[in-house]
Amino acid sequence: MRCSSRFALVTLFFTVWFVGSPARARQASPDAWAEAYRAAADRLIDAALADSSAFERLGYLVDTFGPRFSGTQNLEDAIDWILAEMEADGLENVRGEPVMIPHWVRGKESLTLVEPREAEMQILGLGGSIGTPPEGITGEVLVVGSFDELEARASEAAGKIVLFNVPFTSYGQTVQYRTRGAVAAAKVGAAASLVRSVGPVSLYTPHTGAMRYADDTPKIPHAAVTVEDAMMMQRMQDRGQKVVVRLQMEAQTLPDAPSRNVVAEIVGREKPEEVVVLGGHIDSWDVGQGAMDDGGGCVAAWQAVRLMKKLGLRPRRTVRVALWTNEENGLRGGVGYRDAHASEVANHVLGIESDAGVFRPTGFGFTGSDEAFARVQGVGPLLERIGAGEITRGGGGADIGPLMRRGVPGMGLRVDGSKYFWYHHTNADTLDKLDPHEMNLSVAAMAVMAYVVAEMPDKLPRSEAMPAN
Repeated sequence: MRCSSRFALVTLFFTVWFVGSPARARQASPDAWAEAYRAAADRLIDAALADSSAFERLGYLVDTFGPRFSGTQNLEDAIDWILAEMEADGLENVRGEPVMIPHWVRGKESLTLVEPREAEMQILGLGGSIGTPPEGITGEVLVVGSFDELEARASEAAGKIVLFNVPFTSYGQTVQYRTRGAVAAAKVGAAASLVRSVGPVSLYTPHTGAMRYADDTPKIPHAAVTVEDAMMMQRMQDRGQKVVVRLQMEAQTLPDAPSRNVVAEIVGREKPEEVVVLGGHIDSWDVGQGAMDDGGGCVAAWQAVRLMKKLGLRPRRTVRVALWTNEENGLRGGVGYRDAHASEVANHVLGIESDAGVFRPTGFGFTGSDEAFARVQGVGPLLERIGAGEITRGGGGADIGPLMRRGVPGMGLRVDGSKYFWYHHTNADTLDKLDPHEMNLSVAAMAVMAYVVAEMPDKLPRSEAMPAN
């Protein structure tokens, strides 16, 4: 960017003042101190927007290896390829860090409407569910719209297949029927449970996801049906028709399997022991391609670090890209990373996660001290040219959560999420749902934020650690 002599002198003044007195710099206007990094930020943005190499790399990943579910050869083959590519990119300290992960296998599954007519219905078993007996479970369906309604109708539930027909409001509110539904249904004597897929839009696309059992409650099979079929069975029940289905699932949990977190770095030139880590989760569910959730986030973080290397931008601190394994049905990668780097946690300056799809970025959500929040807000103006400059309170991610609970500031890339849950955990999570330019904007936003925080003279002030788990 071309600058006037006056602007250059002002920039130099703020740079020297900031380096010479961190305390004074923290009191300065965030916009003012951040101007010292505008030239580097613009270089990163320009490089990110120059071509579609990130999108092409993502396309190769998801088309070649497909869904990358924990415990599968697909996941491990994808990790092997990524490690080789990172080495070819010239990144430093490229490695796979071992983690033992859960190994749940879906097997064959089906749901047949028996009464009032015969029809095959699409389902997706929920991760961690047990299977049915080989002959399946045939039973009358009891449709309920909430946990409260199930409790009120508990006397009707024994031996039946409970269907939670709960319309999508928000992910946090609605997903509890997926995670807790089997326990609630088992407590009232149900033989199996079904849940309306957790998503606002459906083209007859069931959504999978993780569920859990309780030690004091019998385990029953648990699967997701389409929005369309949930609504149909609700209508049948409302008009007084008897609804009978046959559920067959081969799902089983095998012994834990070996996997790896992918790690690569640009080692800091002055403070290599201090780390800014950014990334996403390389595993996906066993449906679709995992392009949106979270192949795009992984490749965007990788590309952000690759661009720093390509442009010769070696910041004061180490910038580390981490692609965590087993986020979807265990979070073993995030916990394993924290444990493997326990001696470094105090020197982790910031964790940045992208796990909402690489749609058009709007900014970042941040969790940390007030002083640190004021500092990262100052990076926002550097991202205004791409519409990603809004830095708000509250953000992070599942994989950096274990670090955040030890006091590490956390940040999540915020994007236009208007269609994310249309495709989330479905066969429709494929490359065509993403746009190359929007992905490049996500790369640019992550690159600028990671670089500036890694380059600023003093590290972000820490919060008090939350209880560890």
